[in-house]
Amino acid sequence: MSESLLRVGALDVGLDVDGAGSPVVLVHGGLGSRRLWAPQVAALGGRYKIIAYDLRGHGDTRSQGRPHSYGPKLLAADLEGLALIAGGRSAGARVACRTAATTGARAVLCLAFPLQPPRRAGGKQSPSRLDELDGVAVPTLLVQGEGDQFGMPPAGPQRTVARVAGSHSLHSDREAVVDAVAAWLADVDLARSYS
Repeated sequence: MSESLLRVGALDVGLDVDGAGSPVVLVHGGLGSRRLWAPQVAALGGRYKIIAYDLRGHGDTRSQGRPHSYGPKLLAADLEGLALIAGGRSAGARVACRTAATTGARAVLCLAFPLQPPRRAGGKQSPSRLDELDGVAVPTLLVQGEGDQFGMPPAGPQRTVARVAGSHSLHSDREAVVDAVAAWLADVDLARSYS
């Protein structure tokens, strides 16, 4: 695996690249860095070109402004020009969904998608994020813990949901997570070869 800083405009983006084949870009959650993807990079790097990068203001990628103000267009610009399968965990899964069209992603991989945010102050229910999933027009895999406190997204026409043991952390059965992703990626590659 190679660790480096990639210059994107005026921004140095921290990233790891491993393997060869179709690129799979992995985006970490809101409180992490690209290093959280080490098990998936190790498991999938023999078949795919895995690119794990640090979002703006995380890991080795410096902040330019307020990190929580970065919108999908700005985050998509960081990936411009890559033919990719976009993926993310938790908040990173939301980024992958919201930027899929802009980045030209061929598919989207979501680990622990936070479907239902916590209740707002005063106990009012926050709106579901199902519209973010419904807005994705390419094949999508969601790997979700059966006890995920943020809910279980439904399957859809281009959306597959793989239920695994555990919660939002997906730590209970990591092998099941890797197996679900590997099986789905094989189907995505096969389908794409006929188009």
